[in-house]
Amino acid sequence: MVETLHTEDYVTIAIYFVVVLAVGLWSTFRPNRGNATGYFLAGKTMHWIPVGASIYASNIGAPMFIGLAGTAAASGLAVTIYEWHAVFFLIALGWIFVPVYISCGAFTMPEYLRKRFGGKRIRMYSSFFALIGYVLFNITIEIYSGAIFLQHILDWNMYLSVVVILAVTAVYTVVGGLASVIYTDTLQSVILVVSATVLFILSMIEVGGWNAMTEKYMNSAANYTLLNQSFYSCGMPREDALHIFRSPKTGDIPWTGALTGLSFLGLYVWCQDQLIVQRTLSAKNMVHAKAGSLFGALLKITGLLLFVVPGMISRILYPDEIACADPKKCDEFCNNEAGCSNFAYPLLVLRLLPRGLKGLMLAALLAALMSSLTSILNSASAIMTMDIWRQFRKQASQAELMIVGRVTVLILVGISIIWLPILEAVEGGMFWFYMQAIRSYLIPPMCVLFLLAFFWKRLTEQATFWGLMLSLVVGIVRMALDFTYVAPVCGSGEPDNRPAIVKDIDFLHFAAILAIFSFIAMFVISMFTKPRPERKLRRVTFWTKNDKEEPELSSEDDEENEREKERKNRENDDDDGMGWRLRKACKDWVCGTVEDSKKYLTHEEQLKLRQKMTSLEEKPLYRKLLNIAAILVAIFTTFLIGFFY
Repeated sequence: MVETLHTEDYVTIAIYFVVVLAVGLWSTFRPNRGNATGYFLAGKTMHWIPVGASIYASNIGAPMFIGLAGTAAASGLAVTIYEWHAVFFLIALGWIFVPVYISCGAFTMPEYLRKRFGGKRIRMYSSFFALIGYVLFNITIEIYSGAIFLQHILDWNMYLSVVVILAVTAVYTVVGGLASVIYTDTLQSVILVVSATVLFILSMIEVGGWNAMTEKYMNSAANYTLLNQSFYSCGMPREDALHIFRSPKTGDIPWTGALTGLSFLGLYVWCQDQLIVQRTLSAKNMVHAKAGSLFGALLKITGLLLFVVPGMISRILYPDEIACADPKKCDEFCNNEAGCSNFAYPLLVLRLLPRGLKGLMLAALLAALMSSLTSILNSASAIMTMDIWRQFRKQASQAELMIVGRVTVLILVGISIIWLPILEAVEGGMFWFYMQAIRSYLIPPMCVLFLLAFFWKRLTEQATFWGLMLSLVVGIVRMALDFTYVAPVCGSGEPDNRPAIVKDIDFLHFAAILAIFSFIAMFVISMFTKPRPERKLRRVTFWTKNDKEEPELSSEDDEENEREKERKNRENDDDDGMGWRLRKACKDWVCGTVEDSKKYLTHEEQLKLRQKMTSLEEKPLYRKLLNIAAILVAIFTTFLIGFFY
């Protein structure tokens, strides 16, 4: 399947890349790049609009265009629950979780766990867990989604295309840090929303409106499916396609799993994952952090119109391709015997949009891919630098930390390219369910860990560690069974001989079961181990976030300040003229080690700075307005879920 782009489309794509790269490089000339807070938290100066836009763009990557729309084409409206579910958790992020993260002064989620439990093994486990997750799931899923579009639809060379995208992405992520990521995310969010809105309007006009869309969808199937519905029954739309809540036994997204298992997945992704939390931590104060998370929640409501409905319309307009049920015909169209629903959105773009707009939408797809990759790379860089490197190099200077962060980005990009042949062999089917199933086997224990850490002071480090280990074993066993026993391909006529634990227990139900198992393990072990004293729980739980007593600066901070002074003195002694200063200026700009004129703070200045960085102060008027807005958004989302139940 190859579609044709025209000159206008290529010009639009070229302009997009130039503008995005210019915005990313522009942000590198802003202050606060020469220290960890500036690089990883954008200097904590971000306004609520770019914070919210970055939260949205970080999640709306290529898997949304490919996976969410593709699942809607195959299954109907139910997948919308993933988008609307997020609204409630983004509100919880701003009102419940971020205040604790800010109050304790954590840069990263593993750092928070160290402050909460002490010791090293919880922090190191969560750090490596996050990095492995970024490499195996986040980055590779983004690349695979982009490869689907670039290789099969545009007939571009997959390796060259992905390498170019990763190279451009890495440049402004490496050089600019989180500020670069957030500014480019803001730009790309505008492109995504505008382009997707245009496609939604044109597709609704093409299909004849909402009522016509719902009627035609229920009869959208390939011709051979309509002629032999008994054999190709899986090629027909589901009877419950127009409902969000589905049967606990026969539903592909059972309502019981959506309320339980999906809640654990969503709570981790939106309230505990470094990728999202880092955006709110970059806000200039609590008001902007709350407003940013609420703005991101509002944008998530649009998922039904921007992704789900276009996916369903694509099936209506192109049933022989998108709704193919014969493995041979699917393989001829998209090189995937499991089905071609993943191509619903890209096919709609390339066949429905006129010249120029087609290029704009392609630019939006590339924007989605790059937005997510930049966010993932920066978050992974922060974890590697702040949580892993510092464990082995306790006396690392600020300059060393900046360089390690940038090298980490380059290494992750290299690993991602190496993974391309493996991703090319992955069978897509309904790619969205594949993504969520993998997360269901690994994420619930981490979610339970954060919930108990926030709301139960009695939780101990020993219980946390061994609860995670036991749950990890259970999750890996189920994941291995899933990969070993694969469901038969639609239209193959083969019987489903999978074990009952795989065939009858939906991955969302398993996520809930795994979460309950983790809770019991951590609770029981905690009751037989010694808890942390109250004085070590200041500002690290929901109940202690407002403690008046400030956390004391560690001795490592003073030692690092002295080391930086010594390094500066050595550099001054080594100054051998204009050539040396020119070389140092180039190195500082690339590595982000440019220092402020007043870089060494006294103990009192450090204490004041920390008080400002960990302040939860809000103006009463803004707090009331935000509370009212959050309640209204939650009520409206609840109404939408009830309307489409």
